[in-house]
Amino acid sequence: MNFEELKKYHFILASKSPRRQFLLKDLGLHFEVATKEVDESFPPDLRAEQIPLYLCEKKATAFDDELKDNTIVITADTIVWVDNQVLNKPENYEDAVRMLGLLSGKMHQVYTGVCLKSKEKLVSFFAVTNVYFKVLTAFEIDFYIRHFHPFDKAGAYGAQEWMGYIAVEKIDGSYFNVMGLPVKELYEQLLQF
Repeated sequence: MNFEELKKYHFILASKSPRRQFLLKDLGLHFEVATKEVDESFPPDLRAEQIPLYLCEKKATAFDDELKDNTIVITADTIVWVDNQVLNKPENYEDAVRMLGLLSGKMHQVYTGVCLKSKEKLVSFFAVTNVYFKVLTAFEIDFYIRHFHPFDKAGAYGAQEWMGYIAVEKIDGSYFNVMGLPVKELYEQLLQF
């Protein structure tokens, strides 16, 4: 399939994330946004990439009854993995402080699982990016949380915001993956779908 052939499909992006919507729009795909309430719990024995893969597939199968012949639903889930533990979205101010404290002065990994689902098939894949943070001061953590309210972001930060500007020393891998959607990998998977 080539990029022109993708235009025959009706795409549904199952994400409320403005960052994912922005990235998919800039990829040149026309899509609608539709979400379903899905329980985002996962088995406790899952590790690293297994978690977002499990969750994005769970989100995609919620659309099973609505998929028409030319429809592809795109779901994604992003986690931060540090010290052999997952950091999802923080529950409150204290949880965000805890998470940013764990990331301070360390390398962590950002995993995004993406699922493409049509009536006939389901394909899921993931991308991983290593992100290196400088040592953060208590003031920097407090300032960021109070001004940017990162409660909708895995690991309690957005790379495209103030914390990303001042904390990220180096990134190995896709920057867009850290924003929540590995666009290059998604494009390649769509062409093969």
